[in-house]
Amino acid sequence: MDARSKIELLSPARNAEVGKEAIWHGADAVYIGGPMFGARAAAGNSLADIESLCKVAHTYYSKVYVTLNTILTDAELAEAEVLVKQLYEIGVDGLIVQDFGITQLSLPPIALHASTQMDTRTPEKAKFLQDAGFQQVVLARELSVNEFKAVADATTVRLEAFIHGALCVSYSGQCYLSCAMTGRSANRGTCAQLCRLPYRLTDAEGHTLVNGKHLLSLRDMNLSSSIKELLDAGVSSLKIEGRLKDAAYVKNVTAYYRKTIDAILGSDKTYQPSSSGSCIYTFEPCLEKSFNRGFTEYFFHGRKADVASIDTPKSQGEPLGRVKLVGKNFIDVETKLSMNNGDGLCFINADGQFEGFKANRVEGTRVFPLTMPKLKAGVMLMRNCDAAFEKLLAKPSAERKISVTVAVEKRNDGFLLKATDENNVSVCLQVPYEFQEAKNAEMAMNTIRQQLSKTGNTPFAVKNVELGNFEPCFIPSSVLADWRRQLVELLETEREKLRKLDDVAFPATSHSYLTQKLDYRANVYNKKADHFLKQHGVATIEPAYELGKERNEVELMLCRHCIRYTLGACSKTAGAKQLPPNLFLVDPNGNKTRLVFDCKNCQMKVMGRLANK
Repeated sequence: MDARSKIELLSPARNAEVGKEAIWHGADAVYIGGPMFGARAAAGNSLADIESLCKVAHTYYSKVYVTLNTILTDAELAEAEVLVKQLYEIGVDGLIVQDFGITQLSLPPIALHASTQMDTRTPEKAKFLQDAGFQQVVLARELSVNEFKAVADATTVRLEAFIHGALCVSYSGQCYLSCAMTGRSANRGTCAQLCRLPYRLTDAEGHTLVNGKHLLSLRDMNLSSSIKELLDAGVSSLKIEGRLKDAAYVKNVTAYYRKTIDAILGSDKTYQPSSSGSCIYTFEPCLEKSFNRGFTEYFFHGRKADVASIDTPKSQGEPLGRVKLVGKNFIDVETKLSMNNGDGLCFINADGQFEGFKANRVEGTRVFPLTMPKLKAGVMLMRNCDAAFEKLLAKPSAERKISVTVAVEKRNDGFLLKATDENNVSVCLQVPYEFQEAKNAEMAMNTIRQQLSKTGNTPFAVKNVELGNFEPCFIPSSVLADWRRQLVELLETEREKLRKLDDVAFPATSHSYLTQKLDYRANVYNKKADHFLKQHGVATIEPAYELGKERNEVELMLCRHCIRYTLGACSKTAGAKQLPPNLFLVDPNGNKTRLVFDCKNCQMKVMGRLANK
């Protein structure tokens, strides 16, 4: 079977408990930060916690990937080597890495995935990573469906793509704005998220053209309506962004995509699930009810005008309805949705600013805020916190069960019980038992079926009990319960024994890299990364910016997002709004960067001076 035919829903885990919720809500895999070296420095987890997550995940043949996706110093590589061995020993299935130096360590046979920070946008780069030994490659968020397909056609490696969540405005791994302005390096896991700040857009003379808008802030990705198209393009791992998100977010978004993917798997047998079990939810998943800045498909179907969220970087939630009437202490809303006490509501005010308030009390479509906001009839209200929905998600909200069939046959000295799960894992239990004729044949056989079907809080659900051709007999419920317990324990043990591990040693290779000369944007931070690239034909390698070399104006960001296009001033568009040729961004602290527009390639560069802070 083609490695890409097994489809993986990959969910984020801020911690082990969130990761377990992701598994129970349908994730085929989760990615989580380890004790150190993750690109979200605030989302580290202990080895003991990760081990507990692995045990839950592996029950369903789901996987756990740990992020080691920062660039490392030579000293840190030695620590990383020890950590990788520990992660392998506790059952971690793969590592998501950015630094080529990690490939040069003495590693256990654990799968390495090329992180999005490796900036893989082309078939050539993906092919290089495949031939180098990476088992999965995360592609840039900016790619179109045709670009995904071009990469897939040129490779055989499993391809991973983001399908939902926050978007970085710069190509991942190519953002140095935070480091330049604050000394906090995105490639070292401490991004200051300056892209979410309000900016002034000025001309060369300093005249303000746009003021107080979040010109580098993007909406959140949502490819929920294009999943089949993405699979057909050759992507097999579907990734939800959000390693800092809470459990409610992960539950809701994972459940939504689980249902979406299952509908595809049910109608197209080209694709297979990569883990076991089916989920039942206590709620109806809805993407708009979780944190979002408004949604975009980004560039999946080409450039569109819905990419940026320039009014606010905060969550906008779901459309609620328009204000119908504003009273002294209440607001009437024209809506078909039910509102609840405690709902969080928001809108764009008359000054173009984002404003929010809480519904202290609700009576039908009438809202009584704790403090009345200044708004008028006709204003569109959004709900970024549905109190009733959040209350549902705060409780246990899903059950994931592996389907099992149990068969019972009469033997001379007792019974043979056989359990077979949905992965065709089978176990047998031979039990001695003295046959006792049942006084009520129908009741006796029903008791056998009922007792062998009760799997309680185990991960299994018995869908069918097949009784062989034997005379109805009486078996006490307590005896049947004990047989069931033994059968479940045998099945759990056998499933773990047969679980397939991606044990792969990273090979030594020497095929040519894409170029012979690399500058600071290659993020080479240690000697081993330098050695790896030189082994692959790179002659000249400039050290990473974080090593402290001061530079004159250079590229701080490379973006497919274009401010000119967002403001309706694209030079390729007939009748476009006119803006001066030279544009600058000024942040709230007065830091100024220059914008360069590469119209031929439809890219925007944020230029500035890199100085070691």
